Amino acid sequence: MGWTGKQTSILIIVAITAFMGTFLISSVNIALPAIEKSFGLDAVKLSWIITAFLLATAMTLLPVGRLSDLSGIRRLFKTGVIIFTLATLLCGLAGSGQWLIVFRFVQGIGAALTTTTGPAILVSAFPPHQRGRVLGISVAGVYLGLAFGPFAGGLLTQYLGWRSIFYVSAALGAITTAIAMVFLGKDQSTASVNGKIEIKGTIFYMLGLIALVYGSSRIPELFGWLLMAGGGLALTLFWLLESRSEKPVIDTKLYTKNRLFSYSNLAALINYSATFAIVFLLSLYLQKIQGLTPRDAGIILVAQPAVMAIFSPVAGRLSDRIQPRILTSLGMSMCTVGLIAFGLLSTTSPLWLIVTILIWVGFGFALFSSPNMNTIMSSVNKKQYGLASGSAATMRVLGQIVSMTIATLFFAGLFQGKAVEHVSDASFMKAVNYGFFSFAAISILGIYFSAYRGKISR
Repeated sequence: MGWTGKQTSILIIVAITAFMGTFLISSVNIALPAIEKSFGLDAVKLSWIITAFLLATAMTLLPVGRLSDLSGIRRLFKTGVIIFTLATLLCGLAGSGQWLIVFRFVQGIGAALTTTTGPAILVSAFPPHQRGRVLGISVAGVYLGLAFGPFAGGLLTQYLGWRSIFYVSAALGAITTAIAMVFLGKDQSTASVNGKIEIKGTIFYMLGLIALVYGSSRIPELFGWLLMAGGGLALTLFWLLESRSEKPVIDTKLYTKNRLFSYSNLAALINYSATFAIVFLLSLYLQKIQGLTPRDAGIILVAQPAVMAIFSPVAGRLSDRIQPRILTSLGMSMCTVGLIAFGLLSTTSPLWLIVTILIWVGFGFALFSSPNMNTIMSSVNKKQYGLASGSAATMRVLGQIVSMTIATLFFAGLFQGKAVEHVSDASFMKAVNYGFFSFAAISILGIYFSAYRGKISR
């Protein structure tokens, strides 16, 4: 390979931070019933433990891309690791559910700083002929976190309590912070960079996301509907401002004049909107309805990310040989069928059936994910790679927020402010079934955008 010690250290730092973000998302899902009992949270507040992290990440991703051009990618990455580590420790020490939600929000800001700058640091530290390999290792860290999180989170929650998930992650973050301070180095002077962040548009973007997501948790109150309407208006104003800005946070022309780019991003948004809450809902289902321990529920939920980790690289290589839209359309179709099957779950559904559906959906997601990312990056010129990568990351997180928002809507509408453990099995299953059928309907729309995006010009 011929890597220097500094290059190896940089790769390790970026890969570990990529692992920590997805590990916490997937492991905390398993710990939700234990957290609910610990703090006496109702179902809607419980969902905010996941949503707060995603909301903060989505709010921060877009402006960070521009800010890194002005202040330096390494400086922002170090700041992100420190914020993430301290917030993770505070999550473990949280004395109430409200404080846990606050610390999860701060944790999401740190995750956004490292998510946006990590790939850029790798690209700048390695020669062009090695970038694909090191970026692949970084992505492997993401999938490893998804695959390892449910199992490790279940073990830690069952034997050491849910707080141990955050303590272990904080220790890993502290080690990463120390390595980053020693080996990451400093940025080159950014004094020559001419630019600024479009504050007005960014504010509308952030306020719009907050209003939409918080408003969904207040449904069916009139205040909730008004908040969601106001959020939609704010995001519309953000788009209009960006379209007219000389230095926009996002290039709206890419979405309006490049169908391959826009359809691929919409497909990503829809796919994550339809699939992210699967683990959230099944974690609660397996422990409440099936009566499984956190450890056993985690072992079952490993099936989907494990299949994703195995077959995503294979699908990526296939997309270099055949048109990616063929693979993505097949993958989205498989996800749709799997979501319909999950919508038919009952209190007596056998565990082998759940594992089978998870494997099926995991394979479908693998066929979709890598080829879709290949399409996004291939639809722009080299000078727009950073923008395309940031757009894909934003679509992913926004999709995850939409998925959690849909789940929260059904919790708010059907549970009447009760905790999951106090809701009747019939009411809980109604929310689960409605949620999965809604995801399936969204996924059908994704098949269209996958199939009719156009062809990649090799």
